[in-house]
Amino acid sequence: MLTRNCLLLFLWILVDEGSVFSLRPPSPPLGRSRTGREHARTAVGPMKNGAAGFQRVKRGWVWNQFFVLEEYMGSDPQYVGKLHTDLDKGDSAVKYTLSGDGAGSIFTIDQTTGDIHALRSLDREEKPYYTLRAQAVDINTNRPLEPESEFVIKVQDINDNEPKFLEGPYTASVPEMSPVGTYVTQVTATDADDPTYGNSARVVYSILHGQPYFSVDPKTGVIKTALSNMDREVKEQYQVLIQAKDMGGQLGGLAGTTTVNITLSDVNDNPPRFSKSFFHLRVPESSAVGSAVGRIKAHDLDIGKNAEVEYTIVPGDGGAMFDITTNEHNQEGIIILKRQDCETMEMEERQRARETSAITVKSGLHSLCCKINFNLFFLQPLDYESKKAYTFKVDASNAHLDPRFQTFGAFKDTATVKINVLDVDEPPVFNKPSYVMDVYEDTPAGTIIGAVTAQDLDASGSPVRYSIDWKSDLDSYFDIDPVEGTISTNELLDRESIAQHNISIVATKLNSPVLTSRVAVTVHVLDINEFPPELATPYETFVCENAKMGQVIQTFSAKDQDLPTAGQQFSFKTPKEDVKNKNFTIRDFGNNTAGIVTKRSGFRRRLQEIYFLPVVIEDNGYPPKSSTGTLTIRVCGCESDGSLLTCSAEAIFLPVGLSTGALIAILLCIIILLVIVVLYVGLRRQKKKETLMSSKEDIRDNVIHYDDEGGGEEDTHAFDMGTLRNPKVVKENLFRRDVKPEKKRGLRPPVSQDSTDIRDFINQRLKEHDMDNSAPPYDSLATYAYEGNGSVAESLSSIESLAIDLEEEYDYLNDWGPRFKTLAGIFGEQSETQSDSTTTENTH
Repeated sequence: MLTRNCLLLFLWILVDEGSVFSLRPPSPPLGRSRTGREHARTAVGPMKNGAAGFQRVKRGWVWNQFFVLEEYMGSDPQYVGKLHTDLDKGDSAVKYTLSGDGAGSIFTIDQTTGDIHALRSLDREEKPYYTLRAQAVDINTNRPLEPESEFVIKVQDINDNEPKFLEGPYTASVPEMSPVGTYVTQVTATDADDPTYGNSARVVYSILHGQPYFSVDPKTGVIKTALSNMDREVKEQYQVLIQAKDMGGQLGGLAGTTTVNITLSDVNDNPPRFSKSFFHLRVPESSAVGSAVGRIKAHDLDIGKNAEVEYTIVPGDGGAMFDITTNEHNQEGIIILKRQDCETMEMEERQRARETSAITVKSGLHSLCCKINFNLFFLQPLDYESKKAYTFKVDASNAHLDPRFQTFGAFKDTATVKINVLDVDEPPVFNKPSYVMDVYEDTPAGTIIGAVTAQDLDASGSPVRYSIDWKSDLDSYFDIDPVEGTISTNELLDRESIAQHNISIVATKLNSPVLTSRVAVTVHVLDINEFPPELATPYETFVCENAKMGQVIQTFSAKDQDLPTAGQQFSFKTPKEDVKNKNFTIRDFGNNTAGIVTKRSGFRRRLQEIYFLPVVIEDNGYPPKSSTGTLTIRVCGCESDGSLLTCSAEAIFLPVGLSTGALIAILLCIIILLVIVVLYVGLRRQKKKETLMSSKEDIRDNVIHYDDEGGGEEDTHAFDMGTLRNPKVVKENLFRRDVKPEKKRGLRPPVSQDSTDIRDFINQRLKEHDMDNSAPPYDSLATYAYEGNGSVAESLSSIESLAIDLEEEYDYLNDWGPRFKTLAGIFGEQSETQSDSTTTENTH
């Protein structure tokens, strides 16, 4: 408080002495725009006496950059600072206002004195500073006395945050036997306090638990080894507790801890060691080549690749009969009976003979048997009667050596292995592990398809008997000779039913039926050529009307039910009786496909729409099979580029189901009928024209005016009045010809033939037609039923003129489909018209 008062007093003295004191706002925060910086500059105004340029305006503000302590816990609002202007004379005529960040909610100002207070506790880590603006205005006029000034209230940091390890707990590893100072890992702690103010954020690292094995750098947090020759085999896991303390580690600082789990990784610093120097194994003489006859193990304290052991049999001893491999899972040494050749076995026998100073008869027999039956000794090289024990040495060494520890000595160990051969009574042994036999289907019963052979390798040499396990051949397809071991068929085999038979053959010693052995026999039923080939699919083939000669219009292939499908070969050709086909031929491409080739051009649908082309397909089986298929070729209309338009010749004119000749005959009949109709109409028009032209009467005398009723009976100049009295006109049930009646009209009363009042007759007709709603007015009714007796043009009716078969029926045109709908309508109406005309003629 004293310091602030002294500062204010010093500023006041400077103002009283007339010195130009211009306070500028504090430096803008990082990232502030250029506009903001320009706005913070001191305002200037025009110079007096008209001088060009600007002069600096004197500022009367007296204030300082303010600080507020974070985490203030006092009961009263925390005093921040005071704003004052030299225009304030202390008469309460100046009012101070505050705006900006937190104005009114966090910070408040006394409008009269300019004192600023913080209303609540602030956290620097939440917001480090606040930017506010202050204004001094006249309390009466509310006019600004000074330009608005911007200032910053900074939150002064206190040590209220402890260091934190954001990435902890840590996991690290370091090789065992590492020297002192080997880098392990680095830990990092962060402090949320202000690193630019005091020591609140200055962190120092120390190790609380983990000594004397590891150390930590107090400034960087790097953890290193502090003890040499740490052995993983002694202790593998270490847990180190690291502390980070602020205030530079001084008393009163806050601290945070983290755990670092350190693992010593393995190095190859230990050689393998056998648990004992001598291993005694017992192996039955019936052991087969490749079988494991014993296991030994050398232990290595290392892990992973460093514990991998390689076993080798030391040459020069009796270990030539054996080999040794390493089990990758448990690093055991597996001793395996090795395959021997005849020369090696004979050399060993000679070596044993030299040791005994004599060649025994049995040794010679063994060599002879080896040469005669090579596979026999491949399956069973051990023989108790020949040699009862084998002794050799085995070395165990590391596969991956570390050069740093080679000075310690050889990383290997040696042990002695003795194998005693045990005499056992063994079951017979087949000369093959499995048998595969082939037989053609439909082979006659009793045919021998193969044989199996088993031997008794014991010294007794008991005979062997063979049988088929009934469980593997429930249907008794096969039989076996119990002495010779020959297998024969018992029934006819069908590949399509069962293509492969898996049977089991049992070999039994005659003198010891309990000792048996089994062998698997696979019998493949071979296919014979039973089925002829056929077309792969029913091909839909078409040829364009504009197709050229020699053009391939369809490629096709074949299929065969016989096996195998991979080796089938088909040939395609034209039958002998169809060689002279002038339209199409078959071309074999040689790859199980063929093509249809045109032999001419100019195909027409109207001449012939469908062609049938036979093709002979033959396979390569024995005996070869062949069949004849038929390819249907339809003539179609195509575009110039070969794209299909339509393939139906009847779709344009004719129905499906009729022959081409019948369709052509029907079309010719229709054309003849149309020609007759046209000729008849032409003749009638010509005849009518000649009659009118040859008449000597004035044509104007025959004009009939329908807008005048005429002069009654006396008016006989325009037409013959006798026509109206013609009895043929008055008929019962007479229907109109210009309109098709929808319902049956009632009977009309006959008109008296002797009536002389023509007007009453016409009026009666008018009433009748007026009462009939389906008929037009009688004035427009044109009656052509009677033409009179003296007509120069003779009869105009078409009934007597057209000689046509009235019994012709055209109802079948309706069954031809929608394309003949128009034609059916034309001839149907013509038929109805003819029928009506015939009825009218009969009536007349």
